[in-house]
Amino acid sequence: MIIRKHLVQVGVTVFAAVAVVLGTAAADAATAGPARPSGAHLAPSVRSAPACNPDASSIRPSGPPRVTSGSFMATIKARGYLIAGVDQSTYHFGFLNPLDNQIEGFDIDMVRAVADAIFGNTNPGNVHFKAISDQDRIQDVQNGTVDIVAHTMTITCDRLQKLDFSSVYFDAGQRVLVQKNSGISGLAALKGQRVCATSGSDSPAAIAKAGAVPVEVTYWTDCLVLLQQGDVQAISTDDSILDGLAAQDPFTEMVGDRLTHEPYGLAIAKQHPEFVQFVNAVLEQLRADGQWADSYRRWIGSDVPPPPAAQYGS
Repeated sequence: MIIRKHLVQVGVTVFAAVAVVLGTAAADAATAGPARPSGAHLAPSVRSAPACNPDASSIRPSGPPRVTSGSFMATIKARGYLIAGVDQSTYHFGFLNPLDNQIEGFDIDMVRAVADAIFGNTNPGNVHFKAISDQDRIQDVQNGTVDIVAHTMTITCDRLQKLDFSSVYFDAGQRVLVQKNSGISGLAALKGQRVCATSGSDSPAAIAKAGAVPVEVTYWTDCLVLLQQGDVQAISTDDSILDGLAAQDPFTEMVGDRLTHEPYGLAIAKQHPEFVQFVNAVLEQLRADGQWADSYRRWIGSDVPPPPAAQYGS
């Protein structure tokens, strides 16, 4: 169950105005190959075809996070900053706070922890944030525009064909957001009706599968505007995202059970398996030392669940 954090209420029009991002398509893959040692000169990861388990598709870390000579982490350190592709319009996870003009949220905390481990300090300048939309996530990682993506991004078999992911750092599930007192009980009650989702997310496919009509936009705040105007009857995506939208509009509510399992991972190019191991080592520390729980409590709710247990495919 998603529990809202009582933060400063920021209107949807503010977020819609500041959300300047682009978007990406989803694609899917297979299982991990044999175990690879930590180091600077690892070949790009190769995944065999038969089975795929998104929850256990990542590369096991070989110990605490270390910046090894010649590694991608060393390249980032020499550059002086980590480049992270993030959202700036998903309240609670990645959003631009108009009060201080800073991008904040649970996903942002994950990125900052990775940067802290690379540079050995907590200087905010160690991260350069690139605001991107769902549709741009894959291509920006593949072409090296960003080093890592933290963007409520579900690990899927399709996406594993093109990217590597960290171990799962958050569990979500697709639900439905509607106007209060709409009488709508869930996605099954929306057959033939217009339901909003972003292009490049995996939500439109689930909407179409249920017999509803997907209406695709760039940002989730665009969906909220369409719902408020009556141009769509519902929004359907991860409950983590819907909770942030509902926090911005008290006249909306989530309905129905979870329709899917959405394990979130940090996306990294396949050319850098040693960076995947490094990030996984950072996540292991966040789970163990309470930082994951502190971030959850700050951004999502006071009833903090255990973090997703790390599972690895190699």
